[in-house]
Amino acid sequence: MIHPSDDLQSRAFRRAILSGSEFEERIGYACAVVDGDRVHVSGTTGFDYTTMTIADDVVEQAEQCLRNVGAALAEAGCTFADVVRVRYLLPDRADFEPCWPVLRRCFGEVRPAATMMVCGLADPRMRIEIEVDARRPSTAGRPARPPRQPSVGVSSTKSALNGSRHRAIRPTPSASTGPICTVPPLPFTWATAASQSGTAKTGCQ
Repeated sequence: MIHPSDDLQSRAFRRAILSGSEFEERIGYACAVVDGDRVHVSGTTGFDYTTMTIADDVVEQAEQCLRNVGAALAEAGCTFADVVRVRYLLPDRADFEPCWPVLRRCFGEVRPAATMMVCGLADPRMRIEIEVDARRPSTAGRPARPPRQPSVGVSSTKSALNGSRHRAIRPTPSASTGPICTVPPLPFTWATAASQSGTAKTGCQ
């Protein structure tokens, strides 16, 4: 049984995870948001942020997308096993099927709800973008309590709407992508990548 005070505390907690992308400040969004036991990861592309490059091959881009998504999930206290919905955005529908084996390695056992959309992306080099929603794991049938405030890299503000604390956190590198996903890990740092042009959807660039 869920204790009422635990449920209230979980629902009131909201935390923004920032990647450091200039677009987060200019447009006004976060790479991911933890809202109680829910985690929403913005659309994430295949940039390798250690070299600030992106592969030409769509399968390689998909693998890198999943590494980047995995790092955001880990910062939120989740793994791919906690994902409940995934959205795939591709400019060319023919690029989707070659990515299926990579996607299945992460989601084949989890079986989240999924949607694939054909649309333009912010940079012509981007061939796939992946967005996920997850639910943080519970303990003993109760919602996960909000994590302790980190000692560095945190800013706090008081919500004028409901009085709950909103925290923005810049994630640290993490190799945890959960026990299911077997995409080969690479060193990870967050991007400050800029898109070239267009008004297409922009996520965790």
